[in-house]
Amino acid sequence: MTEPEDLTARARIREAALLHFGEHGFEGATIRAIAEAAGVSSGLLRHHYGSKQALREACDEHLIRIVRRIAGDLRDGGLPAGHNPVAAALGALGPYRLYVARALAEGWAAPLFDGIAELSEQWLEELDETRADEPFAGRKARATVSTAMSLSVGVLHKHVSRGLGVDVFSPEGAHLLALTLLDLYSHPVLSPEAAAEMRDALAKSHESG
Repeated sequence: MTEPEDLTARARIREAALLHFGEHGFEGATIRAIAEAAGVSSGLLRHHYGSKQALREACDEHLIRIVRRIAGDLRDGGLPAGHNPVAAALGALGPYRLYVARALAEGWAAPLFDGIAELSEQWLEELDETRADEPFAGRKARATVSTAMSLSVGVLHKHVSRGLGVDVFSPEGAHLLALTLLDLYSHPVLSPEAAAEMRDALAKSHESG
């Protein structure tokens, strides 16, 4: 995902900030430490970004550009048929996984979540064309929840790693996670009939409540 600007001091500062914010959180991060990691002075950092808040916003904007680039590939047919664009986005954001996890857990980077949810919605639109049954929920609702489920692995990575017995961010952990997800998604827990019965029961309960 390298861009021409990534050879500049401004880009080095941003990359250092993504890693530093991910490791220490926004409150724990300092301008001085980020500048040292980027190999620049604190004054040069402030010249380019002005403040720690502005620097964090620039980090968010960079990740959103990555997601939008993938969305563009999807619209232009750049992704293989049937390829999950959400998985592609998460893979592209891999180097910044700790930043993304902290951003989501601490309540910032809402545009990043929304951008990935939009990717999910585009993918569902394609899948819905060949779906045999009528969806219970709207496409945006399904996209929002599926995005949250996909991103939760990063937020809960310590717990997931403990349960898997291997670091989920390692190649071995990523492989095991992929196999597990394939198994879960390829074998529904509920049959269409059972799901329809539960939907009707839920509707009745909602009406009576």
